[in-house]
Amino acid sequence: MKPTTSEMEILQVLWEKKSCSVREVHESLNKKDVGYTTTLKLMQIMLEKGLVVRDSSSRSHIYTANITEEQTQTSFLDKMIDTVYHGSTSRLVMQALGHSNTSKEELAAIREYLETLEKS
Repeated sequence: MKPTTSEMEILQVLWEKKSCSVREVHESLNKKDVGYTTTLKLMQIMLEKGLVVRDSSSRSHIYTANITEEQTQTSFLDKMIDTVYHGSTSRLVMQALGHSNTSKEELAAIREYLETLEKS
C-alpha cells in the first residue's frame, strides 16, 4: 500500500516523533487550511490501511507508524524506476546528478558507495 501525499506528511511526523496523538500530529503539520477533523479522518483511514497502529489504552489515542521510512522509500523508488525510467537505475542516477547541485562531499560519498558495491 503506497501512502498518498497527505498520508506521507503524517508518516513523516510519526517517523520523527515515534508516536503521537492526533492533536500532536495536527499541530506538527502546521497547516492553517486543514482542520483537526481532517487530520483525524486521515489517520483513521491510515489505520484501516495498516499504515499506522493505534494504542487506545489511554484517553487520547496514540498512533505509531506501522511501516518504516526505509520501506516506504524503497517502494516509491522501485515504482518510479519501473514507470519513469523503464527499469533503468543508471538513468535515474544520471538524471538526479545532472539536475541538482551535488556537493563535493556528496559526490565523494557516492564514489565510496559505488566502490563498495563493485567489491561485493
